[in-house]
Amino acid sequence: MKIGILFLLATLLTAPSAEAAKRLRGFEKPPHNYWQHAPQDRFTKIKAALETGKVPLDRSSEKAFVVSLLNALEISPATQTLVYSTTSLQLSRISPRNPRALYFNEDVYVGWVPRGQIEIASIDPALGGIFYIFDIPRGPAPIRIERSARCFNCHAEFENGRVPGLLLKSVVPGPGGGSLESFHSDTTGHSIPLKDRFGGWHLTGKHGIAQHWGNMVGTLSPAGLKKFANPPGKQFRWETYPVTTSDVLAHLLHEHQIGFVNRAIKATYDTRAALAAGDAKAMIAKHAALLTRYLLFADEAKFPTGGIGGDALLTKDFAKRARRTKVGLSLRDFDLRTRMFKHRCSYMIHSAAFTGLPAPLKQQVFASLREALNPAKPHPASAHLPAAEKRAIAGILSATKVW
Repeated sequence: MKIGILFLLATLLTAPSAEAAKRLRGFEKPPHNYWQHAPQDRFTKIKAALETGKVPLDRSSEKAFVVSLLNALEISPATQTLVYSTTSLQLSRISPRNPRALYFNEDVYVGWVPRGQIEIASIDPALGGIFYIFDIPRGPAPIRIERSARCFNCHAEFENGRVPGLLLKSVVPGPGGGSLESFHSDTTGHSIPLKDRFGGWHLTGKHGIAQHWGNMVGTLSPAGLKKFANPPGKQFRWETYPVTTSDVLAHLLHEHQIGFVNRAIKATYDTRAALAAGDAKAMIAKHAALLTRYLLFADEAKFPTGGIGGDALLTKDFAKRARRTKVGLSLRDFDLRTRMFKHRCSYMIHSAAFTGLPAPLKQQVFASLREALNPAKPHPASAHLPAAEKRAIAGILSATKVW
């Protein structure tokens, strides 16, 4: 840990030697210079207030501390999803008997392992993921929040284009939580078929998904993979956690957001490098097309017959963050019968990951969206949208001052 801190300080205060520069990852080098910029993400902005107690947190229990931290970050406890595969820095603490809990809003992602540490991934508009880890304080001890470089061992690898992004894996875990088999390890987002999701995670709520990998563990033998049920609450106590859900809607929102964040961060880094090289036209066109399709849910996975149901507290808290038109329309209005949203343009257009796109790229995304939402002209990114929905989306974007 001390070595990592000293390396960070040396990077910030001195020019790296030629040998040290070779060891830097691409996002740490010019023109990005990840470590040389003061982060502007939401968590960093309140970090000092948390450490000094200006933002007080409840220390009466681990659960109370987590709930008060979520409140300070404006994150609903109902976004909780529980993962029991050992896919985290805290892998030695995670198991089917002690699942890791995750919570999120559009800009901050919180992980917590009972009797373990708090992990934060907070999205900076220009830099992408800013990662922190810290202990829950005991008694009156101050909170000491460490900015972590160790997270890049997973969060800046091939799965997210070697830029500081987010991870969401579906695996078949063994009885102790170790991964036996994985799915779509290099892909995130709402296009992943539901049958390939949720491996290593608990899944609760009404969903009608006939086949999925949630709520189970497995063993390997010469005969192949054998699966065993791992029902939510069988090996752990729900009372340990803020809410008694790992709701299907929370999973779908989480997957959608991570898919967008990773695409936006990759687009930001690629475009910045191309602009610095002096020829960004092709790169901007490529990423604008990809982001437009994703924003408009062009490749959204098929819903199960009968749709899904969302946890009541989650749907209520999610709606509180809506930006609405004068007649009440919002990008956060759910459908949940055949798709996630009534108006298929992502609310993540209001997120830090989107607002941080380089200006030429953002302008091209807006131009692409205007073309795609023109009811009079067909467009490959919006062929799935009826004319009335296109008009509604365009009206929401205009009324909420997106463009």
